[in-house]
Amino acid sequence: MSTARTSAVAIHGVNLSLIEVEADLGNGIPGFIILGLPDACLNEARERIKAAARNTGIPLANRKLTVNLTPATLPKYGSGFDLAILTAALAADQQIVTSPTTLYLAELGLDGTLRPVPGVLPAVQLAKDRGLERVIVAEANAQEARLVPGIQVISAQHLGQVLEYCGAPREVLSTYLHHPRLAPSLVTEQNRSAVSGAQADDADLELVNGQNEARLALELAAAGGHHLIMVGPAGAGKTMLAKCLPTIMPPLDDQQALEATAVNSITQGALKEMTALQRTPPFIAPHHTASLSALIGGGTSQLVPGAITRAHQGILFLDEAAQFNSGVLDALRQPIEEGFINLARAKGHQRLPARFQLVLASNPCPCGRNYGTGTSCTCTPMARRRYFARLSGPILDRVDLQVRVNPVSQSQLLHNTPNESSARVRERVLATRERSQGRLERFGVSCNAQIPTQVLRQELKYPTKTQRALEELATRRGLSARGIHRLLRVAWTVADQQNHAAPTDDDLAIAAHLRQSLENS
Repeated sequence: MSTARTSAVAIHGVNLSLIEVEADLGNGIPGFIILGLPDACLNEARERIKAAARNTGIPLANRKLTVNLTPATLPKYGSGFDLAILTAALAADQQIVTSPTTLYLAELGLDGTLRPVPGVLPAVQLAKDRGLERVIVAEANAQEARLVPGIQVISAQHLGQVLEYCGAPREVLSTYLHHPRLAPSLVTEQNRSAVSGAQADDADLELVNGQNEARLALELAAAGGHHLIMVGPAGAGKTMLAKCLPTIMPPLDDQQALEATAVNSITQGALKEMTALQRTPPFIAPHHTASLSALIGGGTSQLVPGAITRAHQGILFLDEAAQFNSGVLDALRQPIEEGFINLARAKGHQRLPARFQLVLASNPCPCGRNYGTGTSCTCTPMARRRYFARLSGPILDRVDLQVRVNPVSQSQLLHNTPNESSARVRERVLATRERSQGRLERFGVSCNAQIPTQVLRQELKYPTKTQRALEELATRRGLSARGIHRLLRVAWTVADQQNHAAPTDDDLAIAAHLRQSLENS
C-alpha cells in the first residue's frame, strides 16, 4: 500500500479544524509536493521533514511523494503539521504503522528534535471531541496537553522516539535514542487536570494611599464585572489602581479558565510552557500607539487575534486612552456589547471571542493639570475639548463607572498608616459576587454587568422609591436607555455589596455618583 493517513490540526484565529493528512508514494520523477493551500511556513516543511528523517536514520523514499491536507479548500498555516506529514510519508512507504485515532502535533528540527507549537490545549480538546484516542506532542507541550482529561498523551523529545513507538526497527534508531540529550524515554500516560491559583503580583491596594472613591469604584468593578474609566492628572495613581484589579477579582471558573487558557495557548503557546489552567483573569494592556488590527485582530491572509481576544475572560486596560486613535476606540463598541468580534476579510471570516472588562485611564487634557480649579492648566479650551473628544460619547455611554482621580495630598502620600490590602478587598468582592450569583444563576449569567435587558426590566424587582429616584435621575441627566440600564446594573452591585435584597435609593445614589459626566473634564 503506497497511501497512508494521519491527523493534524489547523488554526484559524481561535477556531480549530481537524485535518486529514494523506501521503501517496507514486512512480515518476522524484519530488515532494504539499497540496491543500499551504502557506510559506508549511511549504518549507518539506526541507525540515527530509532533513529530520535523514538525520534520524530513516530517510524518505526517493520517489514522488504527494501530501494532501484535507479539506483542501481550507488554508493551512504554521509548522504544526511537520510530524503528521512525516509519519504519513513513512507509513506510505511501509516503514512504520500509524493509527487513525492518533493526533500528531509537533514541529521538527533538522536533527529530528520535536519542538513545541501553539494551540495544543484546544487541539487536544478537539481531538477528544472527535473521538481520537491519543495525541503525540513535543515534550515541551506535554503538560499543556495533559490539561484535557480523557485522552492519552504521548510526549517525546526526538523523532526517533516517535518512530520507534510506531514500529521502526530500534537498531536503525539506536544512535539517536541514546544521545545524552534525548535519554528520557517516551512518556505515555493518561491526562490529568491541573489548575493554577492566583498569580503573585507586585500590585496591591495596600500600596495605594488615599483615593477612596476610586478604590470603591475598583471594588464595584471587580464585584459586578463593570467597565471603568478613571480620569485624572499624571501621577494620581490611575495605572496602579488598574493593575490592582486582577488581585481583587474572583478566580475564573472551569469554563472561563479553559477558554482563557485556550486563547493563551493559541497566541503564545509556542513561546512559554503551560502547566495549569489560567485561573487569574488575564490583564492585557496594549500601548496607545496600537493599530486597529493590533487591538481587534486582523490580517490579510491569516486572521490573527488582537488584544481584545487575548483579554477574553479578563481585563483590557487602555492607559492614556485619549491618546488612542478615535477609530481604534470606536471599534470596541460591538465587542463591549456582544462579547465577540466578527472579522470579515476578503480571504476569510472569523468570529473571535472578546468578553473582556474594559478599564480606561486618561489625563483630563494634554498638559494633565486640568483638575480642581484648573488654574495650573496651560491648555486652551479648544485643546482640552479636542483632546478628550477622542473618547466618543457612544464609548463613554458603555462604561458603567466613570470617576475622577485627583492627586492625593502630601500628608496622605507620606503617612504610615497601613491601607486596606487587596486580600481584604477580595474577600468582600467574593462575598458580593456570591450574593449576585445566587440571584442570577437561573438566568445563566455570572455577574451584574451581564444581566440581559429583559431580565433587568421584568424579572428583577426593586422598590417604588428606587423607581421614582431612577426616573428623576434619568430626566435630570438626560440618560440614554443604555445609560439607565448600566446605572441600574451598578446599583444592583452596590446593593449586593451592602447586603440589600434590592437596590435602595441610596444604592442608586452611590451608583450615580460613580457615573460622573467626564466630557467636560
